[in-house]
Amino acid sequence: MLQSIRMARATLRSLRIYYGDRRRAAEMDRLYGNFVRSGDLVFDVGAHVGNRIASFRRLGARVVAVEPQRPMVKALWLLYGRDRSVTIEPVAVGGQPGRARLLINADNPTVSSVSPEFVAAAAGAPGWETQRWSESAEVEVTTLDALIDRHGVPTFIKIDVEGFEAEALSGLSQAVRALSFEFTTIQRDVALACIEQCAAMGYARFNAALGESQAMVGVWVGAQEIARWLSALPQAANSGDIYAVTA
Repeated sequence: MLQSIRMARATLRSLRIYYGDRRRAAEMDRLYGNFVRSGDLVFDVGAHVGNRIASFRRLGARVVAVEPQRPMVKALWLLYGRDRSVTIEPVAVGGQPGRARLLINADNPTVSSVSPEFVAAAAGAPGWETQRWSESAEVEVTTLDALIDRHGVPTFIKIDVEGFEAEALSGLSQAVRALSFEFTTIQRDVALACIEQCAAMGYARFNAALGESQAMVGVWVGAQEIARWLSALPQAANSGDIYAVTA
């Protein structure tokens, strides 16, 4: 009961943060407008409360929203359940289909994760001292290939799964036009593995955005250059997203 109350409060806080800032929404639309056009199909993997869905829909895209946390899924159904251009998949994404243990941060569900390594890396790390993963739940796991089989090939895939990004990418056997994945400075090795996987699939150019800035940090570069940039980031940079395109 107490966990449900905490999760409800955290969900409401996320809704206020992510839907209450029109300037941020406009910046997000400009960012994703580099990759998404009207009529495109987008996979939002780790949809949380769906603020990226809102941006993709404003751009005219169809969206497959993937989110394993029940309170977040309920919020997504309330917000987008009547939108025929949004499909909600209440699952996690990994390298193989099956089941996984979701480690739940009831006070900050945006960092809930199926990666115990992510939780271990956060323990005692600067900026993460107050985070606690005190609950868990078993969730279904699918793959990006399985989602493509069900819904078609997307133009863009956004992956934000708290330390499980490399596992999610390992379930993708074909390059789509563009994708993004979250990185954290407490687990640079995960993002470096993602860069390597993307390069092996044929992604040629990379860029990045820090935190929730919704702005690219520089020009498009190759895999080695973006890996060097990531490795040189100060620990305080904390997190952001790396973008990869095939041409």
